[in-house]
Amino acid sequence: MKILFDQGTPVPLRDYLEGHSVNTVYEQGWANLENNQLLQVAEEEGYDLLITTDQNLQYQQDLRGRKLAILVLLSTSWPRLQRHAQGIRQAVETMQTGEYKEFALE
Repeated sequence: MKILFDQGTPVPLRDYLEGHSVNTVYEQGWANLENNQLLQVAEEEGYDLLITTDQNLQYQQDLRGRKLAILVLLSTSWPRLQRHAQGIRQAVETMQTGEYKEFALE
């Protein structure tokens, strides 16, 4: 799966997603793109999944008809997310085309 980390997504999470191609918005040179442009470019570049911490994305953008799946992490804290890294990996493995899912920390 080709995965894009949005700004705010802790980069060390990449190490828990072995077997997937993971890039960041910054690495791609897309840090200045607005959300609607970012979603469009990510789809055009063949990304399957966007992992973001932007909890407002679903309210700011019309996500209907998107090919890109979106996983929203409900925290930006790497120490908190690291404790749930395997659960995040499992969520990634089950994402379907165009699906929107939030990963809540317990």
